[in-house]
Formats: sequence, C-alpha cells, structure tokens
Amino acid sequence: MDEKKREEIKKEAQKILERFSRSLENVKFKEKTLKRPAGGYREEGKGMECDPDFRKKMFENAENKNDDFIIAEKKSW
Repeated sequence: MDEKKREEIKKEAQKILERFSRSLENVKFKEKTLKRPAGGYREEGKGMECDPDFRKKMFENAENKNDDFIIAEKKSW
C-alpha cells in the first residue's frame, strides 16, 4: 500500500471517529441509583459451626500428602 492510500485511509478514519464522538454527545443516560449502599464489609458474627472431623476426612481422601499439607496439581485443567 502506498503512502497516498494510507493517508486517505487515515483521514477517513479520523472523520468517522469525529462523527461518532459528536453523535455520542447527544446520547442521554438514565442515572442509576443503588438499592442499598455499596460497601465491602459485613457484620461480624459467630459464624457457622464446622464439622470437627473435616480435616481428618480431607486428609483421608487426599491422594498425595506430606505431613500437614495436601499436594495437588495447580491449573492443570
């Protein structure tokens, strides 16, 4: 592609972008309001009761383990 053709394409692209940006100025958006205030905090509580045998069951089902660690593949799927 020669330089003249590139310059024509560049000017045409600039015109398209300018027309598009001008048309966006006329778009009206509804203002959204949140139903409840946003926040990343939760109220502290007692929490749920855990199964006291959970750790034992996990280690019994683990294929590879080393002392207090379960050895597993990472991101192989």
